[in-house]
Amino acid sequence: MRAGTLRHRVTLQRFQQGQDAYGGPVAQWEDVATVWASLEAMSGREFFASQQAQSEVTQRIRIRYRPDVTADMRVIHQGTVFNIVAPLPDNRGRELMLMCREASCEQEA
Repeated sequence: MRAGTLRHRVTLQRFQQGQDAYGGPVAQWEDVATVWASLEAMSGREFFASQQAQSEVTQRIRIRYRPDVTADMRVIHQGTVFNIVAPLPDNRGRELMLMCREASCEQEA
């Protein structure tokens, strides 16, 4: 992996459930790590569902290998949220390719 291609800073987050000071449930996203990454748009599409225009963008995000990355995590890049669909390691254990999906929902005017 060439280090020059990893020019974007992204944050990996994990969903955590816990309790607040009063014993009530608290659900939040917790930062796991901030790493260098390469982002490549793979495909995009628009569709209509429930009378709303929606778009879906598939991204391939490459990072250095981390054994703790799972499909229930997400990636944040410049305020954009990408849900990890599949973390795919290479054969040498040097890099991790994250197949991600960004979904936005816009109310039709």
